[in-house]
Amino acid sequence: MTGPTSGSDRSIGRRGLFVTGAAAALTLGSVSFTKAATTGGEETRTVRGTLPPGSPDYVYLPVEVPHGVREIAVSYAYERTPVPPGTQGNALDIGIFDERGTGLGGRGFRGWSGGARSEFFIRADAATPGYIPGPVRAGTWNIALGPYTTAPEGLPYAVTITLRYGAPGKTPAAVHPPERAKGRGRAWYRGDCHLHSLYSDGKRTPAEIAAAARAAGLDFINTSEHNTHAAHSAWQGLWGDDLLILTGEEITTRNGHVVAVGTDPGTFVDWRYRARENRFGHYAREIRRAGGLVVPAHPHATCIGCNWKFGFGDADAVEVWNGPYTPEDEIALASWDNTLAGGRGWTPAMGSSDAHREPQLVGMPQTVVRADDLTREAILDGIRAGHSYITESSAVSLTFGASGGRGRHADIGDRLDVDAGTPVTVRLDVTGAPGCTAHFVTDQGTLHTTPLPESGAGTVEWRTTPQYATYVRAEVRHVPKAPGLPGALAALTNPVFLGAAGRR
Repeated sequence: MTGPTSGSDRSIGRRGLFVTGAAAALTLGSVSFTKAATTGGEETRTVRGTLPPGSPDYVYLPVEVPHGVREIAVSYAYERTPVPPGTQGNALDIGIFDERGTGLGGRGFRGWSGGARSEFFIRADAATPGYIPGPVRAGTWNIALGPYTTAPEGLPYAVTITLRYGAPGKTPAAVHPPERAKGRGRAWYRGDCHLHSLYSDGKRTPAEIAAAARAAGLDFINTSEHNTHAAHSAWQGLWGDDLLILTGEEITTRNGHVVAVGTDPGTFVDWRYRARENRFGHYAREIRRAGGLVVPAHPHATCIGCNWKFGFGDADAVEVWNGPYTPEDEIALASWDNTLAGGRGWTPAMGSSDAHREPQLVGMPQTVVRADDLTREAILDGIRAGHSYITESSAVSLTFGASGGRGRHADIGDRLDVDAGTPVTVRLDVTGAPGCTAHFVTDQGTLHTTPLPESGAGTVEWRTTPQYATYVRAEVRHVPKAPGLPGALAALTNPVFLGAAGRR
């Protein structure tokens, strides 16, 4: 390659292509630059190629970075070839790894924007949102191309790399959110644990998300950008006594998405594997070692790569309600309910907005957690224990529990430890749900339904025994929009289990 701009064909199948250490990935021949360290100037190279149908999940384009580089800038484009109805067209994601390599675990990870951006830069003092600021050290960097879907004619692409030379600048120290807000002691706290900003494919700034969270009556949020932890340090000045900000990631694999909730700031979790590779358990343990929760997101979503294929054995909770209530959520709810009958090792339900942009609402839905205080540890403990319910907004509040025997009582997520034949009273108190109906759901199905008063505030009681109902949970639903279909949820509780554990 000579001159300021040159082209090179890197189609898969040509010489110079080899398998990398990462699963389902291939590496192209490297791109070289000629300059050594200088006081300024820049060089640009453009690489063109075509990825055929059936390409590996990740294709790496190595870039040989010399000494003296102040900034690396990358832009890319690809052809969106017209395809007939029912056929997937072209979609190409992009990210980058530095000289520490592309090995699974992400030691060399420096950023990912998926398909949300056509260009990015990295230098010591700044980077495009989704990318990690820091020195551009000499060595082999790798641009990661992810052919998400490929048209039958292939996916023609062009990647342009520009190196700018000069003094590197200084990387600012990262400032992360504190693990504690003022709180109200032991109380119910409202949160939204699945949100996206412009640090991945969202359109809101962190400041706009924080403002929307406060407007929605939330006490905590979790930052969960796709495949990057770059936003962990983007919240300075946005937290406060009234808002706890947790840090996490939405690990977006080709076989489903999982939200890491409340991991240590700066934690990156790799996503470059499929269910067939049997690696998810390792990364679930990484999330827990970083203090976070493993929460499969929208497990029955129909978008490409969204449906959850890894099983729920490693989950701490599962997102059964994602954004405005849809038939996908109804399927997720039914699937989750089918796992509850045993009552041991059960997985609590959560709900989150997955809001990306206007008019999607932050806090629709929201998870309401009983916690000892408004701290990272207490909130995660409450979610993990299932001491939580889900509502469509802060207007809806519930109290739900069961009592029986000699003055015994159990709240959401707990067990009422009484004998199988003991009479049990289940009680639900609702506010903020006008026009809705309350439902009590057990391992046999829905066994009690009561319309709420027009005001939307009311109390519903039902009597049963542990022999008749292994568990009871509550749903508050709107009027169905079509005959024969269930109404959309206004609220949902985790179950109260009935009977002595292990004795039926």
